[in-house]
Amino acid sequence: MVNKVVLIGNAGQDPEVRHLDSGVAVANFNLATNETYKDKNGDRVTQTEWHRIVLWRGLAEVVEKYVKKGELLYIEGRLRTRSWDDKDGNKRYTTEILADAMKMLGKKSPDSGSDQGETEPQMDGGEPETQEQDDLPF
Repeated sequence: MVNKVVLIGNAGQDPEVRHLDSGVAVANFNLATNETYKDKNGDRVTQTEWHRIVLWRGLAEVVEKYVKKGELLYIEGRLRTRSWDDKDGNKRYTTEILADAMKMLGKKSPDSGSDQGETEPQMDGGEPETQEQDDLPF
């Protein structure tokens, strides 16, 4: 069975990072993805979908330092749905993306609409990718 999600979108706000009693960092933020299509009248329509992203440990620490609202991000992870009872006793549900990997792709420039490249390394499970070019298997 496969539970895999790949998203490219913009951070909807600065990540909220908290540290558990054990010292483990956890970050939460919303990511917006857009789909653009033409409707039956030929008008261009953009639909935005919001995704709740959860990152743990090293990835949470990276987003705390480097990710701000509007950043273009590549997120890889898996879906998780959880439930709880609210204060009125109603059952509530949320579906989140538990991120395993993240890459900062840049930030949209407000004046030109183009992306500015980031120099931060791709992060996978909270550790920087360190494999040298000469060690690639192909």
